[in-house]
Amino acid sequence: MELLYLSGLFLFLLFLLLGMGVWVGLALLGVAWVIMEVFVGRVPGQGMAMVVWSHSTSWTLTALPLFIWMGEILYRTRLSQDLFRGLAPWVSRLPGGLLHTNIAGCTLFAAISGSSAATLTTVGKMSIPELQQRKYSEKMVVGTLAGAATLGLMIPPSLTLIVYGVTVSESITKLFMAGVVPGILLATLFTAYIAIWSLLNRDSNTVKEPKTSLLEKLNASRLLIPLLVLIAVVIGSMYLGFATATEAAAVGVIGAFALAAVQGSLSKSTIIDSVLGAVRTSAMIALILMGASFLSLAMAYTGLPSALADWINHLALSPITLIIALTLFYIVIGMFLDGISAVVLTMAVVEPMIRAAGIDIIWFGIFIVIVVEMAQITPPVGFNLFVLQGITRHDIGYIAKAAFPMFLIMVFMVFLLVVIPEIATYLPNTAAQLK
Repeated sequence: MELLYLSGLFLFLLFLLLGMGVWVGLALLGVAWVIMEVFVGRVPGQGMAMVVWSHSTSWTLTALPLFIWMGEILYRTRLSQDLFRGLAPWVSRLPGGLLHTNIAGCTLFAAISGSSAATLTTVGKMSIPELQQRKYSEKMVVGTLAGAATLGLMIPPSLTLIVYGVTVSESITKLFMAGVVPGILLATLFTAYIAIWSLLNRDSNTVKEPKTSLLEKLNASRLLIPLLVLIAVVIGSMYLGFATATEAAAVGVIGAFALAAVQGSLSKSTIIDSVLGAVRTSAMIALILMGASFLSLAMAYTGLPSALADWINHLALSPITLIIALTLFYIVIGMFLDGISAVVLTMAVVEPMIRAAGIDIIWFGIFIVIVVEMAQITPPVGFNLFVLQGITRHDIGYIAKAAFPMFLIMVFMVFLLVVIPEIATYLPNTAAQLK
């Protein structure tokens, strides 16, 4: 009973602060301060200074602002136009036509940005005007874009996976490897949905695109070469063992500058805007991580995480039952918090549970990213919904309904991940064996 009382009290205080409009990072620091002062009886300042400093100086965390900066640079190039022109000839004759550019474009851009918001903004500004002009179904345009943009959280370099890896002290490179197959599989499921929908609505809601020759396709593909080379260098250097995640991120920044220079998009304003954008995003994530690290320390002093883990163990839940419960938990909490906040806020309590249940920590990282992806398109605080509202001017309800089929596909993806865990663990396990 005391356990439930403390848990409820801390959650109430946290959501009270969030409901008052306090920044997530400051809300976490505030709750931790109250716990240390009132419930633990320790002086908060020294503990906060030590844990915030130790978590802020992690070398692994250096990859985060670098990958964010790379995405900001590329966002300000002509990448979006080239991406559409390069992809369109290859997907135009598939069932669903150019709707597939939403999926393919998000998949490719996710592989260099690591951010769901950057992916959605870049590909959305590229595809929405083109698809609207061609009279594609508005709901399909909006829905497929909302779902596919969440791939920015899954496909490396994923900012959420970096944060997760730092939080649980796990290899970022292994997590990136684990995200490749699930990311591609989820993109394939989205593509299959478009094709099935198109075949079922062949007469009323589909657009027939003109045929393009192989020569035209190959000619258009030249526009994709810079992007594909950058992806190969950044991701390949990590998987082949030539570079750590941080070193690969630095290479990515240099490559992004080179690409911007080649495209003629590199200017003083581009550099300044990209730096400011990267600093804003990095500072927001850093503050959240600082707050979460201090909250983890404060809760450790109360004994709450270990007590909750023991309570879960006494319930004798099977790993499957625990995963189902955590899926529902993260869907609900994701309705009110962004993905990174949801991860860092909960791992102090959840990590002991999953380790005690014998669940693979790498596999769980992919699981949690998929569930957080769902939260990106669920009201009332689905971040992708707000970004799309700004782009399309549709209301949140319309966008949420359009994205609901993509939400169901993600639920199916969680099912596949549970039934076939090798989807996430095969690549990192194979790499470990080769070493």
